[in-house]
Amino acid sequence: MSLKAVHLFFIACSIVLSFLVGAWGLQRYRIEGSGVGLTVAAVFYPAGVGLVVYGMRFVRKIKELGL
Repeated sequence: MSLKAVHLFFIACSIVLSFLVGAWGLQRYRIEGSGVGLTVAAVFYPAGVGLVVYGMRFVRKIKELGL
């Protein structure tokens, strides 16, 4: 497995994990009403979006470099 493929795999796993933790935070907020769950969601959803943007830029860059 190439380094490029490993990097893309870890980016994809990080995106999925980020959105799952964000959903978990929202669920905790709905059940308990605590601000901690809402804070977790407010941190991890934007992080997931940022990882999606990073992944798209990475793919574009490796195509430009011909890797």
